[in-house]
Amino acid sequence: MSKKDNVSNINIQSPKNREIEERTKLLRSIGVKDYFDEGSIRIDWKTCRGIECRLCIDACPTNSLYWKEGEIGIVRELCVFCVACVGVCIVDDCIQLCRKRLTGETERFSNPKETLILLRNINSRKAVQRIKSRIRSTE
Repeated sequence: MSKKDNVSNINIQSPKNREIEERTKLLRSIGVKDYFDEGSIRIDWKTCRGIECRLCIDACPTNSLYWKEGEIGIVRELCVFCVACVGVCIVDDCIQLCRKRLTGETERFSNPKETLILLRNINSRKAVQRIKSRIRSTE
């Protein structure tokens, strides 16, 4: 087999695809499923009261938030954009989280009220689906 044939058989992945694959492996290794295509998290260091509360660190199910030299650090590869940190933050608009669902829908959160509305809507939709599945059609 020539060198040219070897080169053509190599599966060349884009950096983005490689990053997604590595993230999936990392999350799978800790038993976490990723429900969102993409997302971002940002902490406003001017308003963060991290040293006083550290609630977001305690709430993070994947330990992607941690305390580092006077501020909250983020391991972006571990963040699954679950909004637990936003839901417990004592300062509105301190943590901004944006995520894109597999359906293409984009959601933005920056205070606990928005996360509670999301959870209520999700639970309401699930309840309606359960009821519909149990009620027989009259047709």
